Amino acid sequence: METTYATTEPARTEVDALAGPTVLEFGTGWCGWCRAAQPLIAGAFASHPDVRHIKVEDGPGRPLGRSFRVKLWPTLVFLKDGQEVARVTRPSNLDELRDAMMKIA
Repeated sequence: METTYATTEPARTEVDALAGPTVLEFGTGWCGWCRAAQPLIAGAFASHPDVRHIKVEDGPGRPLGRSFRVKLWPTLVFLKDGQEVARVTRPSNLDELRDAMMKIA
């Protein structure tokens, strides 16, 4: 599981071309909601170490987050072969993350 938000983001075309299961996590290191969700996110990835995890620092003018219409942090977009199949915003329990993970794993 990735632990820091990357300040450089992949292009949307790169994300759309990803093969296999991927989770895009949008947020920032200073966001209280993002920090509070980290134990839940880690718990979801504990049983799915093979799932690609891309943490992207989001904010105004960030094209990848805008292309996914991210409004709140953290937002986790669950992709299978580059296609969104689930989304969890501000997770509050492990079950909702596990359910989304099962759709791509």
